[in-house]
Amino acid sequence: MSGLWLNFTVALALGLLIGVERERSKGEGPTRGAAGLRTFAIAAVLGAVAVHVGGPWALITVLAGVAALTAVAYARDRGDDPGLTTEVALLVTPLIGALAMSDTILAGVLGVATAVVLAAKRPVHGFVKGSLTDAEVKDGLIFAIATVVVWPQLPDRPMGPYGALNPHALWLFVILVLAIAACGHILTRMIGPRFGLPLAGFASGFISSTATIGSMGGLAARHPETLGAAVAGASLSTTATFAQLALLLAVASRPTLDAMALPLLAGGAVALGYGVVFTVRAVTSQNVELPAGGRAFSVNAALILTSTLALMMVVSAWLRSQFGDTGTVLGAAIGGLIDTHSAALSVAALAASGGLAPADTVLPVLAAMTTNAFAKTAMAVGTGERAFVARVAPGIALSLAAAWLAALPALNLG
Repeated sequence: MSGLWLNFTVALALGLLIGVERERSKGEGPTRGAAGLRTFAIAAVLGAVAVHVGGPWALITVLAGVAALTAVAYARDRGDDPGLTTEVALLVTPLIGALAMSDTILAGVLGVATAVVLAAKRPVHGFVKGSLTDAEVKDGLIFAIATVVVWPQLPDRPMGPYGALNPHALWLFVILVLAIAACGHILTRMIGPRFGLPLAGFASGFISSTATIGSMGGLAARHPETLGAAVAGASLSTTATFAQLALLLAVASRPTLDAMALPLLAGGAVALGYGVVFTVRAVTSQNVELPAGGRAFSVNAALILTSTLALMMVVSAWLRSQFGDTGTVLGAAIGGLIDTHSAALSVAALAASGGLAPADTVLPVLAAMTTNAFAKTAMAVGTGERAFVARVAPGIALSLAAAWLAALPALNLG
């Protein structure tokens, strides 16, 4: 089937799909809804015929007629539901049918999405009214503004001192931090802190293990009953750091990854084993619950983390301008205080450009990992209780020690 037959068939099928859902919802007897299966199917075909025969003006005429009939039906409706869902859907259906005459794929997506939205009334209403808190709704609006309103308006070009700052890229980092925190909040709400916090910690580690440890430490301080799960999440965030570092090096410089493979494998394995131990303890513990609701993320924390990242980028750019390639390596080591990934990528980029031998990348990358380990420990000390620090710090130290021991042959120190 091709050409007009396909377009009209898609229009009819989408009208039937929406009509099937409305037929099941319109009820029975004198109070039943005015539009059902046949009405929606005919409305979709009517929109398709109008745009095919008379173009946009014919479609506008059809929409005006459908709107008039819909208004009359709504005025005569004797049901108890004052909603306009069916009436609005009836106005959308001719438009979807008309769209099918020029773009069947887009029309299909919109038609299916419309049917899904109509069918999801009960779970969506139950979630919005029964599960979401006012604070979570506010956070959702903040995230929407940050993503849809602010981010597209920011310039996407190097700016600031030494051209080190890209506002568009930096705000994307803010968005990612907020998104990861929100995902962790959702997981915790859905499956509880015993399972949610370890999963959220591992996922957040791909954005910032340092920030994750701080977040988990603060949670453990506010809710001591979540200590085990918070430690598991913090430890697994370190595992994510090793995993993401390997992936980034694979993209930036494969020779650098080959040189760092054994240290990353050893450190990641120790971090994973340490995190699994506390995850098992958290999962098998009892009575670990959090109060309902709460904030999905902290905007201030995301802004502070991004500001620190921006400062690191400026410092690294200054060192590079002052000391050349040596400054890049030094900047990477200093940058490890904030983010191991950025520091290691700068070294890998230098190796990829031929400015540094792959074997010589091991020491600066390990130096960045070491300074980052100190930053993680300091974050745990500053935001967590002693019990949290006593459990998280050994995992950080052990994974770092394993990475250094595995790198000894490459460093010619063993």
